[in-house]
Amino acid sequence: MSWKKEVDELSARRAMAEKMGGEEKVARQHSRGKMDARARLAAIVDPGSFREIGKIAGRGAYGPDGTLEDLAASNFIFGRANVGGRPVVASADDFTVRGGAADAALHRKFIQCEAMAHEYRLPLIRMIDGTGGGGSVKTLEDMGYTYIPHVPGWDQIIANLDTVPVVALALGPTAGLGAARVVASHYSIMVRGLSQLFAAGPAVAAAIGDTLDREELGGVDVHTRNGVVDDEVASEAEAFARARWFLSYLPSSIHERATRTPCSDPVDRRDEALLSIVPREAKQVYSMRRIAGAVFDQGSFFEMGARWGRAVITAFARLDGYPVAVLASDPTYLGGSWDAKTSEKAERFVKLADQFRLPIVHLVDNPGFMIGGEAERTGTIRYGVQAMNAIYRASVPLASVVVRRAYGIAGSAMSNAERFQYRFAWPSGDWGSLPIEGGVEVAYKSELEAADDPAAHLEAIRERLNRVRSPFRTAEKFGVEDIIDPRDTRPLLCEFAELAWRVLD
Repeated sequence: MSWKKEVDELSARRAMAEKMGGEEKVARQHSRGKMDARARLAAIVDPGSFREIGKIAGRGAYGPDGTLEDLAASNFIFGRANVGGRPVVASADDFTVRGGAADAALHRKFIQCEAMAHEYRLPLIRMIDGTGGGGSVKTLEDMGYTYIPHVPGWDQIIANLDTVPVVALALGPTAGLGAARVVASHYSIMVRGLSQLFAAGPAVAAAIGDTLDREELGGVDVHTRNGVVDDEVASEAEAFARARWFLSYLPSSIHERATRTPCSDPVDRRDEALLSIVPREAKQVYSMRRIAGAVFDQGSFFEMGARWGRAVITAFARLDGYPVAVLASDPTYLGGSWDAKTSEKAERFVKLADQFRLPIVHLVDNPGFMIGGEAERTGTIRYGVQAMNAIYRASVPLASVVVRRAYGIAGSAMSNAERFQYRFAWPSGDWGSLPIEGGVEVAYKSELEAADDPAAHLEAIRERLNRVRSPFRTAEKFGVEDIIDPRDTRPLLCEFAELAWRVLD
């Protein structure tokens, strides 16, 4: 007795599933400049490593004699694969089957994908291209009833956010549940011109008077500036590369440590440009990204969220091969002052680093929280305190380098002052409860009003204060642990990384 007939049927069903939505709809997908779901899966994982689960799940069409005539495959494809040699769970929505709507995906398949990532402690990749919810209003007439909405498997999504790295790529118009699945991730990407994201699309938004096209309502210029999505790229290929790069810095789950990689960049490399990169004129700016490139392993700096919360740079990098999380001021935006969005961004990133046990390096040039009417209206102090709380709650080792300014409450948020301060300051360091330039007139108001020549008297006061603002005066009192030659920053941070990794759980 042989089971060849059934094996042949299995092969036929698999072939039907591989047709996805059919030749015409697949061609339409390609004509829009979009890869199909199966091509995306093959492109993002290591070659030949994808093993699909539930391939023949879908809706069969049978003849009068019960013979299978066709199979409409589920529009949700997932399986086990490798990325960088490590196992992951990879999934992709198939827009060629009912526009990626969740009611064509078989809910149990979606749930099993999330459950596999959680139970086997595997990073999860979601490639999202579809409406996501329960279909259109027309579906209700077909069903004959309505229902109180719920999302099957959302508890698994939450469990994964707590335990494994989750990457979401928006690769087309994503609305409703699709949009929610993008946001429920640790790192999200949109493709310019290809991706849009909304709670509800333009036709629904028009019903409340917002007549906007897809890009105006939910394009990359909207969501990479408001912090809904982390990054934008120019192509799907770039999105795949960035997703793989992001995962390379993180462990497979919170139960493991990230991986140290071989490093050919000398630990004792000293960049001469660091000696003069910070201008003496306090109002002049410089490139903190240039400093990062000189300090961290060459080619290892992976920035995320560059277009929102711009006064802080958040990135992963390596020091002698050890992965670290990088928080760095950007003096080219708001002078490095933390506004509400910057504070929100810092808080989220510190929590991510702490969750996945990555040591933090903080490059500091912070003149304080943003002030003024707009800062007050947007709740800067609330978001700023939440960022400070995240830094104080973080249990991973943290090293701070005071490159220039550290003022006020925001300046004190550089690290947890109640722990050992693994801290270095450059000779350009400038700190205090309030910048001297902005506080002299207030502190000496009565004295200036009584002076015969207020302008000359103000200049004399500033000269006296400038004598005591030297960072060396602070170091005399051990108010700062070490002042260093800027060229020694890389060797000292590599030393920190080695010590930090010795004590990580």
